[in-house]
Amino acid sequence: MQWSPNLLYQSQFNRRLRKLDGMLEELRRTWVEQLGGLSEKYFILDTKPLPVLGLKRDKRYSDFAGNATPGWCAAREMRYFGYKLVMLSTWNGIPISYDIVPANTDERIAAEGVLETVKYSHIYADKGFISADWQAAIARRTGNRIWTLKPENQHLQHSHRLKRFISRVRQRVEGVFHEIQNTGRNPDSEAVAGTPASRLLNKTVDGFCLHIAAKIASHTLRLLLRRHFGINVLTFQSQPL
Repeated sequence: MQWSPNLLYQSQFNRRLRKLDGMLEELRRTWVEQLGGLSEKYFILDTKPLPVLGLKRDKRYSDFAGNATPGWCAAREMRYFGYKLVMLSTWNGIPISYDIVPANTDERIAAEGVLETVKYSHIYADKGFISADWQAAIARRTGNRIWTLKPENQHLQHSHRLKRFISRVRQRVEGVFHEIQNTGRNPDSEAVAGTPASRLLNKTVDGFCLHIAAKIASHTLRLLLRRHFGINVLTFQSQPL
């Protein structure tokens, strides 16, 4: 601390960060454009649980009451109380657009907003986005083609080669979420059963949403620094281009 005697307290930092909310998103979109993300035609769509309070905790006096909801994450077989992060990203991990919705929101409804940000593209998603009618409606409205693995009981199946390809592509988004999760404080501090709710430092809806926005912006900036300047922000060492 002797080298930085005037560092802000966490509460001071949070207040200043909230004032930069709109500017932060404008910067993130600029970085996405500089990374060439808007010119891509192949994307990955997925959701991630964002717990904010324990399921059994009294929520009457919380700012999250009446906003966040109970939800179920099939991938983790986990019940939680909070939100769902739905995100569209490129194959190489650039977050194009995202939204935060209550945890009980249908994934297809949650994704409709982010899918409006790209046109005539190929979107690879998991089984939560299976619905021929919904996919057809998205195609009519945006020109986007949604690719998902088909249910095992469906007579008409993708070829074995295409199924393997979709499965490999689906694994990439986990890497995106992993990098975002490890940028600063972990946003899903209650994802592991038994983790105390007090670990979540955001006590308001606005503060929590800003926290997620800052992490995604930080992740995007890290990609920009790595690609254009060869800088690994974890060590601030120059890497070969």
